[in-house]
Amino acid sequence: MLLKVFRGTGPAVILLIIITLGLLWISAFINPQPEGSLIYETKPMPLYGVLKYLVGGQQLSGVIFTFVLMVVLLFLIGYFNTSVFFINERTFLPVLVYALFSAVFPQMQTLNPALPAAVFLMLAQIRIMEAYKKQGIAFNFFDAGLLISTGSLFYANLIWFGIIILIGIAILRTGNIKEVAISFLGLITPYVIVIGMYYVLGNDIRDFFNNIRENLFADSPGYTFMRITVVVLIYLSLIILLSIGFLIPQLNSKKIVARKTFYLLLWILGLSLGLYFFMPSVSVEIVWIAGIPASYFMVHYFVFVRKKIVPEIFFTGIYLLVLLTQILYIF
Repeated sequence: MLLKVFRGTGPAVILLIIITLGLLWISAFINPQPEGSLIYETKPMPLYGVLKYLVGGQQLSGVIFTFVLMVVLLFLIGYFNTSVFFINERTFLPVLVYALFSAVFPQMQTLNPALPAAVFLMLAQIRIMEAYKKQGIAFNFFDAGLLISTGSLFYANLIWFGIIILIGIAILRTGNIKEVAISFLGLITPYVIVIGMYYVLGNDIRDFFNNIRENLFADSPGYTFMRITVVVLIYLSLIILLSIGFLIPQLNSKKIVARKTFYLLLWILGLSLGLYFFMPSVSVEIVWIAGIPASYFMVHYFVFVRKKIVPEIFFTGIYLLVLLTQILYIF
């Protein structure tokens, strides 16, 4: 019943999503969390350091800013499917499912660099797919490199997602060394600007490179999982695997642009998981990034699977479990 209601596109559905988002974030406003000892907090990247300075150490201000940024990201998630139309149904479900992902870790619903990085990655993803069937050299890849690199000045590990630009070029275009070159130029430009600013202001450039090294390779403190969070993660993982297993056999029957979009999303999810399991500096904050492709895969499954009772049960389970996580966290 819940899934059927949220598959609609009317004003009532938008209102229900807004109410749900409020419920999912109420714990963050009631009990805003202090900054932790994660490496990106103790040695922030330049733009995240500026953001922390602007917030002024006020936990509630950080939550408010994060929530506003979350709304911006939700808009982009909805826009991406509308513009490319790769799920082939106009629905707000990707927005809602990602909102549920954002509430799996209540402790992460505070100021953190991974969320602004996710916004920049989403914009880069949009720019990459806009290069589809574009004649001549597509400067979209320069824009994508610029966006990912700028996002990495909030969250250093986003720089690894520069790989998806090369993947995007391989998926969308015939081999063009010029587009590879301009994408690399886009990636290095923000760092050249920051190094120039350090030099002009008389700051030690070595500190900047040391921060990058620490943010990329230093060990991040372990995250203490609540029992309910473990249950939710296992449940979500099973549904994501089922969704991907449902998607892959159907890829060849989809329109070319939809197929290429799903390939790009698969790479983003795979890279996110690889970073979490193999990079010591990456912790649960990666959910802000991994949740983007995972949301689209789950929605594709919910929309197109034939036995509608099954996705209804799965979706209702996710909805109730995430709300329960928030309730238990508050009390």
